[in-house]
Order: sequence, then structure tokens, then C-alpha cells
Amino acid sequence: MDEGRALFLQIAESVEDSIIDGSLAPESRAPSTNELAAFYRINPATAAKGIALLVDKGVLYKRRGIGMFVAPDAYDLLLGERRARFATGYIDPLLAEARRLSLSGDELADLIRARAADTPTEGNTP
Repeated sequence: MDEGRALFLQIAESVEDSIIDGSLAPESRAPSTNELAAFYRINPATAAKGIALLVDKGVLYKRRGIGMFVAPDAYDLLLGERRARFATGYIDPLLAEARRLSLSGDELADLIRARAADTPTEGNTP
């Protein structure tokens, strides 16, 4: 856990990560607040706050008496949200710096392609 961020946000992001990576599929049961609290050794109210955030976003929904489940469109919703955040956090600053360096779009794309080709894949170190 990251001490610099609120625990409930980290809990919500952990569940989101599981949806993005496919370990929590649409319509599958999400971990309960008690399961999350036990796993992370936190107060169940903190876990509940993270789950409530996901319910408010439409990522999870409750089946009365059964538990929380992943919404059918949760993956697409989260992917869109994360792509937008990626663009704001990484692409926009990249473009601003490229402009300062007088790089054309083609030059920037060439740099990105070259770096991507040189980047080792996960588990494959140079």
C-alpha cells in the first residue's frame, strides 16, 4: 500500500486493476468488503468506502443478499477512463515538450516507435 494515498482509493484501484487485467470478469462476484479488509488488514469501513466509489462509478453493482458484481461494461468504462488519464498525464506533457524541441509529429512518432522497439517485454530483460 502507498502511504501517500488514501487507502479506500487504493482498494478501489486494486479492484479496477483486477477488472482491467481480466481476473475479475464482467458479471463475476467482486471481493466483499470483509474479504478486502482481511486481505489488506484494514478497517472494513475503509474497504466499504472503496467499494462504494466503484458502485458510484458504475463499475460494480449489488445483488441483494448475494454481494457485489462486476458491471457488464466495467472493463470498457475503466479502459476509457484510464486512457483519458494516460493522455492527460503522459501524452499532453510529451506533446508540450515535443513542441518546445521543435519535433514534428512524424519525428515524435519515429522516436516512440524506436523506443518501443528497444523496450524489453515483461520478463525479457536485455
